[in-house]
Amino acid sequence: MTRRDNENISMKDALSAFIQKNKLEKGMDKVDAREAWARLMGNGVNNYTTEIELRFDTLYVSLSSSVLREELSLGKSKIICMINEEIGKELVKKLVLR
Repeated sequence: MTRRDNENISMKDALSAFIQKNKLEKGMDKVDAREAWARLMGNGVNNYTTEIELRFDTLYVSLSSSVLREELSLGKSKIICMINEEIGKELVKKLVLR
């Protein structure tokens, strides 16, 4: 049987402990990166985004518009900084637009 703590802890702390105990940080980072892209880029870019994948420290984004891909490639470093700020940690070091 599992041991039960009688301490009152916040839901945020309980979820953080659960994520760390079960080694789910990488999966949560992937979800955070997708959500950050969607929030920062808005509906205009999201309509042309077909796939977002975080592998190690590289964010791969597939776009259906070649014109949009070229426009976004001009501001890659700024996009990386904005995504890392939104997530709250240095997660993305490289952005690949496909």
